[in-house]
Amino acid sequence: MDLAINPFSSGTRLRDMIRAIRACKTAAEERAVVRRECAAIRAAISEGDHDYRHRNMAKLMFIHMLGYPTHFGQMECLKLIAAAGFPEKRIGYLGLMLLLDERQEVLMLVTNSLKQDLNHSNQFIVGLALCALGNICSAEMARDLSPEVERLLQSREPNTKKKAALCSIRIVRKVPDLAENFMGSAVSLLKEKHHGVLISAVQLCTELCKASKEALEYLRKNCLDGLVRILRDVSNSSYAPEYDIAGITDPFLHIRVLKLMRVLGQGDADCSEFVNDILAQVATKTESNKNAGNAILYECVETIMGIEATSGLRVLAINILGRFLSNRDNNIRYVALNMLMKAMAVDTQAVQRHRATILECVKDADVSIRKRALELVYLLVNDANAKPLTKELVDYLEVSDQDFKDDLTAKICSIVEKFSQDKLWYLDQMFKVLSLAGNYVKDDVWHALIVLISNASELQGYSVRSLYKALIACGEQESLVRVSVWCIGEYGEMLVNNVGMLDIEEPITVTESDAVDAVEVSLKRYSADVTTRAMCLVALLKLSSRFPPTSERIKEIVAQNKGNTVLEIQQRSIEFSSIIQRHQSIKSSLLERMPVIDEASYLVKRAASTQATISSDKLAAATTPGGSLKLPNGVAKQPAAPLADLLDLSSDDTPVTTSAPAAAPNDFLQDLLGIGLTDTSPAGGAPSASTDILMDLLSIGSPVQNGPPTLSNFGAPGQAGTKLAPATSQVVDLLDGLSSSSPLSDENTAYPSITAFQSATLKITFNFKKQPGKLQETTIHASFTNLTSNTFTDFIFQAAVPKFIQLRLDPASSNILPANGNDSVTQSLSVTNNQHGQKPLAMRMRISYKVNGEDRLEQGQINNFPAGL
Repeated sequence: MDLAINPFSSGTRLRDMIRAIRACKTAAEERAVVRRECAAIRAAISEGDHDYRHRNMAKLMFIHMLGYPTHFGQMECLKLIAAAGFPEKRIGYLGLMLLLDERQEVLMLVTNSLKQDLNHSNQFIVGLALCALGNICSAEMARDLSPEVERLLQSREPNTKKKAALCSIRIVRKVPDLAENFMGSAVSLLKEKHHGVLISAVQLCTELCKASKEALEYLRKNCLDGLVRILRDVSNSSYAPEYDIAGITDPFLHIRVLKLMRVLGQGDADCSEFVNDILAQVATKTESNKNAGNAILYECVETIMGIEATSGLRVLAINILGRFLSNRDNNIRYVALNMLMKAMAVDTQAVQRHRATILECVKDADVSIRKRALELVYLLVNDANAKPLTKELVDYLEVSDQDFKDDLTAKICSIVEKFSQDKLWYLDQMFKVLSLAGNYVKDDVWHALIVLISNASELQGYSVRSLYKALIACGEQESLVRVSVWCIGEYGEMLVNNVGMLDIEEPITVTESDAVDAVEVSLKRYSADVTTRAMCLVALLKLSSRFPPTSERIKEIVAQNKGNTVLEIQQRSIEFSSIIQRHQSIKSSLLERMPVIDEASYLVKRAASTQATISSDKLAAATTPGGSLKLPNGVAKQPAAPLADLLDLSSDDTPVTTSAPAAAPNDFLQDLLGIGLTDTSPAGGAPSASTDILMDLLSIGSPVQNGPPTLSNFGAPGQAGTKLAPATSQVVDLLDGLSSSSPLSDENTAYPSITAFQSATLKITFNFKKQPGKLQETTIHASFTNLTSNTFTDFIFQAAVPKFIQLRLDPASSNILPANGNDSVTQSLSVTNNQHGQKPLAMRMRISYKVNGEDRLEQGQINNFPAGL
């Protein structure tokens, strides 16, 4: 060991230095060894030690690969290159390629040496120069040395031709204008017999096609014959040990030629027709029991799909992919699925023939194959096969892994919604999905299901009975429970009396007590879920009106939640108990069945809120009585909202009058699901006002209003609600003030401050002020606080309101928001509510700023304005 590291000198051998470095136990020891070795090499360089120059360069290259600086040895590379002997040049060129790149100015000094070596009589020295030029060639060097490389393409030595062709690729990439100089030589190289030269020539032709359109047209006319000949020769050649891989002659050359054919045939019918026969020969003759053969077949299929091939040839290619799907190798099956997805755009019918095999891949043990196969099945669905494919997927949903249920459920729901043949089939499939994987169903899916049930009056009895049976059999699926309790609350009498029986149904016996039992069990089972618990309470309240004998029992169940720690549940329980106990006279009107939800408006708003794409066909069908849910596979993207609309607040141009108190159908504040409704409550019912977004049926978790409480909307998604005047007595009962005819005055009311927006980075507080006698006008003082440790710059606050509100923003106090809440930026807003007393204030906002020069954007909706604004 002492000999290896001491003394350090230029005479230390490379192997000894490597052994010394590997013997180091710490990084510090390694740095010390490298530092001493570098010092010895620098001393040798300064002394002009010629005997060990090549050895020192070899050691420097190893040190460079370890990550240590070695720039001091760059000039030694040039000296070795300039030496006469091959060993010195070899080390010099190797050092040149490792220690330098095309950005180094030192590289200009080597151009002359390269030119001399390219003209050297020794083919091995010529090869060294070509190899170095092909690795570090800059644009200037390419222009200076391209004539020498062109000349070497005509050399007699196959090794020189091969390296010259590879060097030409680098030159063409660096200077595409030089492509025309190499076109003739590239075509002539395709006549060579040596496979190394052929592979290099084919690669050069491919690069020329990318570099120049003129080169592409030239090669289309002049090299197709040569390519077909090469492919035929290697396909039909007998066993050649030099090129044989698993019984196939030179698969690398096969693949290179096929790729070039794809480039030449793309978009050119004549070229495609010329290569059709040879592609068919390769596709049929190549064995698929070896990996090399599969690689050739895959490349052949990709070429067929990429050119203007005949339909028969495409069918042949897709059949090859079908065979790949039966292969045991997961990689082969995966690439086959990827290629079949591309083939869908070319020949859908041919892919459809392999539908059964693709469906089997959906059940594969490998998660990547499952997901890719599911995406392909989704593309295969059309009007003709939607039912059988959906049945297969639903059957598999029952036994699929938990990790896969999410993706599978989303695809099934999308297929059912797009290709539903009729409403009954749609309902059956959705009920199955809810029963098998209700915990994985997205909110917008079960919302849409409720909308459809609301519109399908002839199927409401069937729906509630089916859901009741599913709920009793499998009450563990959250979305199933929500839809079921909603339907039981709305259509409980249909369930008990077997109303609207279909021919395919068998009567079931359900008592009023059984219906209440089902909802009560769901209420207790989902005690931790606020949404489900709230929906159960609403359903129980409605059943108390549908089934008067159960009213006392329901009152006890509801009253159990008066002390719930969740404010939303507590409030609903208190309100509902009051309705059941003290307001029997209005209960039946208040708890009538919800009006039909406008399906077309719901679809439009659902698409806008999720930035999804929906078909105009579905909208047309939804607005037609009895229209089906059918949607074509192609969908159109919704246009983006203009900037003037800021955050896409829906317009509301229609004023609300006392004779027509219902909100306009396009009012975005109507309900949580964005469903435009009109009030269809009968005469004599409770008077209603425009529906506040906070009064929506599912406004669960909304901020509590400061001021007199109001009655929440006791319905399911989209139900029109009733907002009644509060009592003025000390004992707060939401309905005690029903007979009151004089509204409270807002003129002298003090409005509390609210937190309009809060995130992890920013807090916005609103203070309100009104001028006496101007109830419609409100001045809002906004205060912005930075909650992070970084200063916000270029701070901009923007707001948008519905059309019945006028808004004016004064300039902010500053556009820089200090860190850590040290100071606040303030801004005043003047708001005029032209429908004061009829519609509440509503506002959406967008805040943009920069943090360390990076743009940030936050946005939100203000739902908690104090009443009376």
